[in-house]
Amino acid sequence: MFSMPIDDVFYIKGRGVVATGTIAEGSLRVGDQVWIGDRATVVDGIESFRKRRDEASVGDTIGVLFRSLTKAEVDPGAVLTGERGEDRGATFRL
Repeated sequence: MFSMPIDDVFYIKGRGVVATGTIAEGSLRVGDQVWIGDRATVVDGIESFRKRRDEASVGDTIGVLFRSLTKAEVDPGAVLTGERGEDRGATFRL
């Protein structure tokens, strides 16, 4: 089981959307399918402190690259999970 609360989201021109946060549970690898609420997507890249990684695990603070998403589809406060409908976080819009 994997979960990572999303702290921030930004767009890198020519690369895609990056969601940052600290992994709370499980591990993550490039190529894994993950869920943001009911939307599935694939992890296109993982970076930690400007170093590319193939995988990350509990306690790692990372940026996760998604080429198939737009910034509007990912909200800070949401939870990135390994299974559909596992979103345990609350999303607040001010």
